[in-house]
Amino acid sequence: MADSAIQGIKTVLHPVADVAAAKKLYAALFGIEPQTDSEYYVGFDVAGQHIGLVPAGAQDITSQVAYWHVADIEAKLAEVTAAGGTVNSPAKDVGGGRRVATVTDLDGNVLGLLQDS
Repeated sequence: MADSAIQGIKTVLHPVADVAAAKKLYAALFGIEPQTDSEYYVGFDVAGQHIGLVPAGAQDITSQVAYWHVADIEAKLAEVTAAGGTVNSPAKDVGGGRRVATVTDLDGNVLGLLQDS
């Protein structure tokens, strides 16, 4: 049986209208420069959390999404959909061995799932 254990929320993505302007604000908030810095993704590692800034509408997200890290994304998607969740964005490779997906719960909240290989 696949391991679908939850490893906690370790990543939160924020869609932003202006990545460069948002990068300045978040760098001031966190007191550090981003560890990943491109026009399509800016990532900060802060106190054991990864905070990412993405262009609004990118990666199929339109509002802040907290990503639950899981050992087996396909198994967790199956469990969540069997319990009534709806897949927004199926599991996809976003580089570096990382796969992400989003689902909507019964009240319309978007939940992110993330698996690192």
